[in-house]
Amino acid sequence: MANRVLYVRLPCNPIFPIGVVYLADHLHKVFPDIEQQIFDLGTIPPLDFGAALDRCIDKFQPNMLVFSWRDIQIYAPVGGRGGNPLQNAFEFNYARNPLVKLRGAMGGLRMVSTYLNELWQNTGLIKRGFKRAKRYQPEAKLVVGGGAVSVFYEQVASMLPKGAIVSVGEGELLLEKLVRQESIAQERCYIVGETEPRERLIHEWPNPIEKSACNYSYIEKIWPDFQYYLQENDFYIGVQTKRGCPHNCCYCVYTVVEGKQVRINPADEVVKEMRQLYDRGIRNFWFTDAQFIPARRFIDDAIDLLKKIVASGMDDIHWAAYIRADNLNPELCDLMVQTGMNYFEIGITSGSQELVRKMRMGYNLRTVLQNCRDLKAAGFNDLVSVNYSFNVIDERPDTIRQTIAYHRALEEIFGRDKVEPAIFFIGLQPHTHLETYALENNILKEDYNPLAIHLPWVANKLLWNPEPLGSFFGDICLQAFRQNPNDFGREVMDILEEQLGIAPLEEALSAPVKSTPKPPASKALVH
Repeated sequence: MANRVLYVRLPCNPIFPIGVVYLADHLHKVFPDIEQQIFDLGTIPPLDFGAALDRCIDKFQPNMLVFSWRDIQIYAPVGGRGGNPLQNAFEFNYARNPLVKLRGAMGGLRMVSTYLNELWQNTGLIKRGFKRAKRYQPEAKLVVGGGAVSVFYEQVASMLPKGAIVSVGEGELLLEKLVRQESIAQERCYIVGETEPRERLIHEWPNPIEKSACNYSYIEKIWPDFQYYLQENDFYIGVQTKRGCPHNCCYCVYTVVEGKQVRINPADEVVKEMRQLYDRGIRNFWFTDAQFIPARRFIDDAIDLLKKIVASGMDDIHWAAYIRADNLNPELCDLMVQTGMNYFEIGITSGSQELVRKMRMGYNLRTVLQNCRDLKAAGFNDLVSVNYSFNVIDERPDTIRQTIAYHRALEEIFGRDKVEPAIFFIGLQPHTHLETYALENNILKEDYNPLAIHLPWVANKLLWNPEPLGSFFGDICLQAFRQNPNDFGREVMDILEEQLGIAPLEEALSAPVKSTPKPPASKALVH
């Protein structure tokens, strides 16, 4: 029986490691007698990664190692690890000035070097930890999971040692079975060198788990560096209120990793978890759901949760989340403001209803605008981040003008300084509708490797900006980087409006469904 479990969160940005915290909490509730420890390399200086891991394993001597790997791909809208990926890529691909193109190439090389070093570093840490654990426990098991592994589970096999168990999506039941020494054949996983991942493994639905409040008194005991995230008031600590996303957005992998079935955590348990953190001085919370209100049928659940937060007396908190702003109503808006929401992100991707429909996003942009007006009327005066991904399927000058019109409407509601346009060019992910589209249209080959972004001919296709508009957007973004790099998103919007103009708002909000004309009755086939 695995009775000494060590969780290792691999190095990443200092984001609260909610995944390993919830895994450890769940296993403790099922097996109160097993010993566990959390070791977060995000709190360790890079030069000490290996030695610190050795010391931890030497002291704890685990017989199960669980590595959590959060990030692999390095695409980001602005400001990524090792530099600015978007600026480097666009300077290299689109700059006319040879010196700027060279700067982009050098920046890209640094970025690729960072990317490859992180791959080697993280796989090296996994192998090092596994080998070290076997000194003390020859039958020790190795589990590797986390967001990055769930998306790239087919590619990581070649990087991991034989016998590593690759976990896709949620890992609670997998760890339970490993502790009990039961068969894991039906779990969303495979064993490197022994079994192959099932066809469409990531599309299998996870098992529903009844989630109760995390026991932070226990977490404090098994995680020596827990206080690292409590010492500064600017950290947003993650709390999960639900799992799953019912939507089919063409570029998003959440819906397959977490499953389409939305599973609500009981509101009383969520508040109980928040209260434990609140009593430890935390005032900033991030609801880590794929979407805080994924569909209209979950509005009542959100209202129930926020009412219970009000009743708890935690009246000096702030919170933030990803929110589908088409799923609000005036009561919910009032509660959001009353409970301290001071930031939210909406990923509308385009301000053109036509393109929103083509990307399968299920948004009604007219409803989003009205709900934003309700939120403003309720007293919301903080920052809104609006994600736009230009040059997606069927983008053209008309739809760009529509997006500008829509963005200006949001600025009229909240104020220009309160609406931050985050300009993304989609990093194409495996297991998405966009990948299928790219394969069917010969943009990608069936045997492409989504981790081979050190190869320019792969990287250029995975950072989605195809012609005929690719060069146009390249020029726009390069101009924005030159003119106002510290306010890149707003600068892009201003340049686009200057060059293309702005559509009537009604045009952006309307997307009539074109019907295929029927043949004349006289020519119709009769059977």
